[in-house]
Amino acid sequence: MRKIILSTLVLVALSSCKKESQKTDENAVTTDSVSVSQNTEPASSALALKVLTTQQASDFLKTKNDTLYVTNFFATWCGPCVREIPHFKEKITELKGKPVKITFVSVDNKDVWNTDVPRFVNEQGITENTLLLDGKLLDANFFKSNFTKWDGGAIPFTFMRKGDKTDEYLGMITPELLDSKIKSFLK
Repeated sequence: MRKIILSTLVLVALSSCKKESQKTDENAVTTDSVSVSQNTEPASSALALKVLTTQQASDFLKTKNDTLYVTNFFATWCGPCVREIPHFKEKITELKGKPVKITFVSVDNKDVWNTDVPRFVNEQGITENTLLLDGKLLDANFFKSNFTKWDGGAIPFTFMRKGDKTDEYLGMITPELLDSKIKSFLK
């Protein structure tokens, strides 16, 4: 019963982020540190997206080495999430060749994993940096064992780790704050 209540609370919290219409400049050209396929068919993009179990996500978040791991949890329908993606993309380009790995984790519902999510990440140019995680499987234990500040109640959420040093940020991150946080890890 407790697990059902917690799961329900997580779903309600995630769905409380209002869906906002996405305004994109179709003429804008963006450069990513990874090559982006010119094929815009969602089915081919869906094949490139890896699905994580909660255990795989936990293992990924606990990776400790000399690489800075920047993990951004988002959903395609979350306006603040969509608005901060360009900041992360700029950092991917800027830090190419450095020991920094920026990853986007979609917590969208599974029913849009083969339609909306692939189309969205392809349009954003982040297909090769995006993983799928079923938000319905995230419970209090997942949050408590992986984070000190995030309880799953809202997105976007950014988690950074390099070795034993971590940083957590809840809410839309500004370019200046993202830059400052990354620089503090790369000193």
